[in-house]
Amino acid sequence: MLFPAILKSIVRTGSVRLIDGAGKVHEYGDGTAPHCTIRLGARHLDYTLALNPELSIGQAYTDGLLTIEEGTLFDFLEIAAKNYRNFEQMAWFSLLSRIMRRLKQCNPIDRARRNVAHHYDLSGQLYDLFLDKDRQYSCAYFTSADDDLEAAQEHKKRHIASKLLLDQPDLKILDIGSGWGGLGLYLAKETGADVTGLTLSVEQHKVSEGRATAAGLADRARFCLRDYREELGQYDRVVSVGMFEHVGKRNYDEFFARLGDFLTPDGVALLHSIGYSNAPAPINPFIRKYIFPGADIPSLSEVFASVERAGLIVTDVEILRLHYADTLRHWRERFMTNRQRIAALYDERFCRMWEFYLVLCEIGFRFRSMMVFQIQLAKRADAVPFTRDYMVNWEQAHRMMANSGVRAAE
Repeated sequence: MLFPAILKSIVRTGSVRLIDGAGKVHEYGDGTAPHCTIRLGARHLDYTLALNPELSIGQAYTDGLLTIEEGTLFDFLEIAAKNYRNFEQMAWFSLLSRIMRRLKQCNPIDRARRNVAHHYDLSGQLYDLFLDKDRQYSCAYFTSADDDLEAAQEHKKRHIASKLLLDQPDLKILDIGSGWGGLGLYLAKETGADVTGLTLSVEQHKVSEGRATAAGLADRARFCLRDYREELGQYDRVVSVGMFEHVGKRNYDEFFARLGDFLTPDGVALLHSIGYSNAPAPINPFIRKYIFPGADIPSLSEVFASVERAGLIVTDVEILRLHYADTLRHWRERFMTNRQRIAALYDERFCRMWEFYLVLCEIGFRFRSMMVFQIQLAKRADAVPFTRDYMVNWEQAHRMMANSGVRAAE
């Protein structure tokens, strides 16, 4: 039985009790917390879970064939994360990893549209049940342990805006991957800038345009159903949040070349993306197959190499470490609180699949090598001030105005 044998070799920290497909009980680990008991609902899983566990464990949980009888799914995946190095040291896994690292995701425009529709064109009710009221579907920014999700997402928009030097008049801003329009509307309302948002999601586009009209901002916040490779304009500022993960490693050079085309000579760009803090690696296969088809996650070494080839200058870098772990915790808790309503929208299988996705991602940020980076880019070294004081000053001033109910653009 391959899967029980693998667990025996891997699990040294934490405690796992496995009830295999034949009902036999196995115990692994050192007896310390976290503790969990998992049951396999079919005998073939004793073998098939060993073939590609990063994919097949999530599949089995989604199908209801792997169940948690003691502890939680979070406990089980936390144990897996804490013992992952033991898994990596297995010879067959090392070979598979080398093969997968050579595969670079291709993402032509038609495929990109299909991939986006798979995830972002789901029911708007679903996103309302676990995201904040602005539908910010990217890493929040927690300035204190007391921040709730709504506050942290407002902090995120303000933190990003502080890096774009928005005090100049009549700025034109391009938002690549504009989602449901929250950031673009914030920039237009807060600064009076002219904002163009790009999305490939039909549902996001419809919601964004409706929000702009309702807010009286349609004259300076417009949203286009367009791939960034089809955009021809030039802008003073370019921002992209949570979109670069969908570009595909083969297309990094093209992305930064296009970004350079968008920027005016003294323009500034801000890229916010999930990344790996270690060597380049492929995205988790369960996430790619079931949640975000076509997605891939970069390491900074891959990003910097493409930035250099595009002739752009990195003017600032910030790494957000545990902010996304806390964001995902809020999303997971809201999702589970509303699980019955989500099951009514879809079904129990969908709920198990998304629960696995949310827990797996939180584990990746909390215990493994996933992080978020924000990279500021320009064409000229003197396009931004010599120190970061302008970021701090802008953020503080606009936080005070928000607290007093005043908007800078007013």
